[in-house]
Formats: sequence, structure tokens, C-alpha cells
Amino acid sequence: VELGPVVANFVLADEINRAPAKVQSAMLEMMGERQVTIGGQTFPLPEPFIVIATQNPIESEGVYPLPEAQRDRFLLKVDVNHPSGHEEFEILRRMSVDPPRAKQVLSPDVIRRLQSAADSVFIHNLVAEYIVRIVLATRSAAEFHLPELVGVIEVGASPRATLGLAAAARAVALIHGRNYVLPTDIARVASDVIAHRLLLSFDAVADGVDPRVVVERVVSVVPAPQPVWSGTGHPEFR
Repeated sequence: VELGPVVANFVLADEINRAPAKVQSAMLEMMGERQVTIGGQTFPLPEPFIVIATQNPIESEGVYPLPEAQRDRFLLKVDVNHPSGHEEFEILRRMSVDPPRAKQVLSPDVIRRLQSAADSVFIHNLVAEYIVRIVLATRSAAEFHLPELVGVIEVGASPRATLGLAAAARAVALIHGRNYVLPTDIARVASDVIAHRLLLSFDAVADGVDPRVVVERVVSVVPAPQPVWSGTGHPEFR
């Protein structure tokens, strides 16, 4: 059996919304189960296993919308806007003379150690409850005093959003040199983690409602626990 290009540590799927339904179905198994099945044989994927995909939001011909289940398996969705004038000049400068070549900057072992370090970052129970309340607010807007979102959100975020929000907040804390999560870490990544998982109503889509704005509104209303510093390393919360 010859294994395909998805059996790798790092998979880049360019314009994933051009992949037909069968390919997207195979990606569900790959991203959800960390394995691929070929002719009745199942092969585990290597660790670490990271998928980054791009999607063209403009073209509509020859594209297949990603099903909700597949979108839910992506930890983050980051919108990439046009570069600034300075950035575009830098692109021109780099690509005109000697185009850069990709080179390895991290080994799989280093990535595994970083993932393990992020997993060990401490989340206080009150901070964990804050994560849960943000996700619950996308499902029951009225209960969280968000009546303006009742007719906007058709289906709220899934439990994967709760897990993803905790994982992303841990990574942010680690990047900032902390071994504990603050509510500001959660607010920083909430839109990137949750927005692509929301299913907006037909009217909201027709009105051009941005799901990121919806998440920002939720975060602005759900009260965050306040850290109390006692000099013991980890803050307490109230």
C-alpha cells in the first residue's frame, strides 16, 4: 500500500473548499480520528499531526461549502486581509530578486514538547466556567441577556469549541511566558475559535452579519472572573 501525502506531520490543504465531497469525508476521518483508511486497512497518522487549510471566500464556481462537522474540527479560523502597503512592498522585494525557500525551523520532537507544555498550563475552575459560559451564551442567547442575538444564531458552538477555547488560551498563556490562563487569554482567541463554528440564521446571513462580531458581543456581555494576586505564583479568581 502506498500512503498518500496526508500521512505527514504537517498538511497544507490549499483552497480546501474546492475539494469534492469524498475528499472532505476522508478529511473528517483524518482530522477527527487521526487515521486514514485505505481498502479496509487503517493507518495511524504520525505525531504531531497539524492541518492548515486555506479557503477562497470570493469565488463560487467549482467550490463545495465545508460541512459544519468539518469546520468544527479546525481549532482556529483566521481571516487574512489584503497586505498593507509596506507588506506588499516587502512581498515585491523578496519575490523579485531571490525568492525565499522554506526551511525547517522546528523538529517534530520540539513541537511535541511544546504541545505537552501547553497542555500542562493551569486553568482555574472559575476561568474554566468562564469558557463554558461563553460557549453556552452562543446556544442560549436570551438566558445571557443577549436578546439581539436570539434571531441571529441558528445553532450555537459545539463542545469542541469549549475544548478548543481552553487549548488556544493555554497556548496564548505559554507564548506569554505564563503557566496559567487569564480571562484575557480567552477573550483574545474567542472569535478565532468560535466564529467559524456558528450557524447563523438565513436572515442574519442575508443581512451580512459577521459571526466574529457576534462572538465579540457575547464576550463583552459574559462577565469574566477577576484575578486576585497574592504572590503565590498563580492568581486566585473571584
